[in-house]
Amino acid sequence: MKNIKLDDLITKLALPEQFISYISLYLEPLAEIIHKQSHKHSIPVIGINGSQGSGKTTAAIILKTILESQYAHRVAILSIDDFYHTKAKRIKLAQSIHPLFITRGVPGTHDVNLALQTINKLKNASETESVFIPRFDKAIDDRKPEKQWDKVEEPVTIIIFEGWCVGAPPLEQHSLDEPINNLEQIEDKNGIWRGALNQFLLQEYQVLFKQINWLLMLKAPSFELVYEWRLLQEQKLAKTLEPDIETETDLLNEHQLTHFIQHYQRLTEHCLLKIPALSDAIITLDAQHRMTDLQINK
Repeated sequence: MKNIKLDDLITKLALPEQFISYISLYLEPLAEIIHKQSHKHSIPVIGINGSQGSGKTTAAIILKTILESQYAHRVAILSIDDFYHTKAKRIKLAQSIHPLFITRGVPGTHDVNLALQTINKLKNASETESVFIPRFDKAIDDRKPEKQWDKVEEPVTIIIFEGWCVGAPPLEQHSLDEPINNLEQIEDKNGIWRGALNQFLLQEYQVLFKQINWLLMLKAPSFELVYEWRLLQEQKLAKTLEPDIETETDLLNEHQLTHFIQHYQRLTEHCLLKIPALSDAIITLDAQHRMTDLQINK
């Protein structure tokens, strides 16, 4: 690697040694393509879609580093996870629509207006105007207070927007008729929850996703692998936690994780099927998280 900052970043992110080759083969060429998008759009929004555990955050950080160090861009990273509704708002959704909306993740549990406002502010900020980026604390399952939000103090030239359902088209209505797992069979037997989340996806989320000018997908082999990756994340994180500290991660044993990830199954499988044709570029991942191929669609 020619750039010292990337070497330092590999160490800081505790990435495997072979990740250097992934940067050279896949992420540096993508950074060059993204740079060219800035000539087509004044402040392009670059979407990154990928299932849980696919490495979206890592890819976003590395692309930001390359774009800033090699192309003199100023990049803001937004995660759809940081735009979850507050816990109080999700309680109201659970009471008024369906109890499953208490669990963050699916369409309907994000503050889409806040996301749109943040993107708009980043695009229109003056040289002297700061933009605050919302942040969500998964340990307390609630949005952080505004004083703990990140601050972007100068205008950006590129926005990266990453998330597990970013860019997802709505599900076909007839596909919702039959439950696909135990959670839907037992807790959503009448299909109210999955029907409602699809309406959210069909309406306000498409407005949000239309902000995306160029879409990258990190494509996992299957939903079954997504579950295994998430379980591995839980096990690794559990080793780093003190026994008396309760967080989202140390509360999820295999049974609890199976229940939790079933909230995501339908839309994850939908994304794996539909997003490749909608993407401008696809990085294929194997079962060991390794990047194995880069396909440029447009």
